[in-house]
Amino acid sequence: MQPPLLRVEKLCVVPPGSAAPACLDVSLALARGERAALVGPSGAGKTTLLRAINGSMPAQSGAVALDGRELDVRNRRSLRALRRRVAVIPQKHDLVESLRVYHNVMAGALGRWSDWHALRFLFWPRAAELDEARGALERVALAEKLRDRAGTLSGGQQQRVAIARALVQQPLLILADEPVASLDPVMARQVLELLCRLAEHDGVALLCTLHQHDLAAQYFPRVLEMNCGRLIDDRRASMEARSAAAPVRQAPQRRAAGA
Repeated sequence: MQPPLLRVEKLCVVPPGSAAPACLDVSLALARGERAALVGPSGAGKTTLLRAINGSMPAQSGAVALDGRELDVRNRRSLRALRRRVAVIPQKHDLVESLRVYHNVMAGALGRWSDWHALRFLFWPRAAELDEARGALERVALAEKLRDRAGTLSGGQQQRVAIARALVQQPLLILADEPVASLDPVMARQVLELLCRLAEHDGVALLCTLHQHDLAAQYFPRVLEMNCGRLIDDRRASMEARSAAAPVRQAPQRRAAGA
């Protein structure tokens, strides 16, 4: 049996300034290419768990391993290597609104660029880099927004730019933290369908936090549930629930950089 891509074992996380753990004895495994939703009420520990997985919040005990390598937040090289392979789609997009869309999309490449490369791109982007940004935007149906300022986009468009940025990163795992919380129901379903379709097409594992149990069951084969910092349920979504979701269509083909 192939080892899991992501392994979390008996994780305990106490956020700074808090006396109580936000994650307590959490264990889970995620296979390569697997898609899972993480549901639960506000304060259940979902966001803290994602932050511990990507190394932005240290754990008091337990372990996180990606692709067989255990995370050591004290080792900058280990942390940088993990973050190159884990893309995060935050709830509030984290776009630099004063910059152009292509700048924000290509932020996904910063993990493989030197500081000088990143600075040069900011002022003098090359054709191949713009082509890579355009290719990622084509996959989220936003190629025409390549040179627009990110701050001029709607909330749904900004979330799609965040997805394109994650694709440019070429990750093994995508962590999406409430990616549809600020969207209306129709747009929320469109964004979830797009995210799941692209992850499935690229064979990327996806762990997505949601409040809506119905959306979790419709779009994700596996649903994890947290409450009071503990993982209390791990189940497979029923075929009836998933059939209620919009059909997952074939994703646009990935475009090679410079093509």
